[in-house]
Amino acid sequence: MSKVQGGMKCVKYLLFVFNFIFWLSGLFVLAVGLWLRFDPETAELLTGDGAPETFFIAVYILLGAGGMMMIVGFFGCFGAVRESQCLLASFFACLLIIFGAEIAAGVFGFINKEQIVEEVQKFYSSSIADVSNPNGTAIALIYHNTLNCCGGSTSDTSNTLCEESEENTQDCLTAITNFFNDKLHIIGYVGIGIAGVMIIGMIFSMVLCCAIRNNREVI
Repeated sequence: MSKVQGGMKCVKYLLFVFNFIFWLSGLFVLAVGLWLRFDPETAELLTGDGAPETFFIAVYILLGAGGMMMIVGFFGCFGAVRESQCLLASFFACLLIIFGAEIAAGVFGFINKEQIVEEVQKFYSSSIADVSNPNGTAIALIYHNTLNCCGGSTSDTSNTLCEESEENTQDCLTAITNFFNDKLHIIGYVGIGIAGVMIIGMIFSMVLCCAIRNNREVI
């Protein structure tokens, strides 16, 4: 097996270090995804019959990206150490696919941002509107306790459930908007960070792959 020399040897070890960081980043993304999926507050707000699932779609995409990053990072380390042109080319292709998936997830989240919030608001409004349904009342109370809010409509049910709340308590429709916007921003920031890391990885892998090919042609 040919060995790269000089500056390309430095690139080789930089790529190895990058892939280790990439693997750790995948672990971090996986942890963030699991936190968003099993966060007690989020889980409470999105439980019950008819609860919207659009938010969790973005979380599942994040979990999938984190798992793929860990797998790809491992094989990228192996390809850099072995100086395998095939593995490095495959690594580049995988990064390109994950990068495309991240862009798609970002576009999905941006387009559906308002839809996610509106679905949760409708779910809350439908729960608080039916006073005769104990399950709906229980769901509304979960929102009140979790978000420290109350109401959002002028229905008698809302007034009844909010009788003991403080005067300056914010309405739940606004609280829902703020809560899920914060969560979606976390997904967006993590996605942007991943995209930047992957661009660096693609550059390193392509440079090293070309160096290995040129070195073999000279030999």
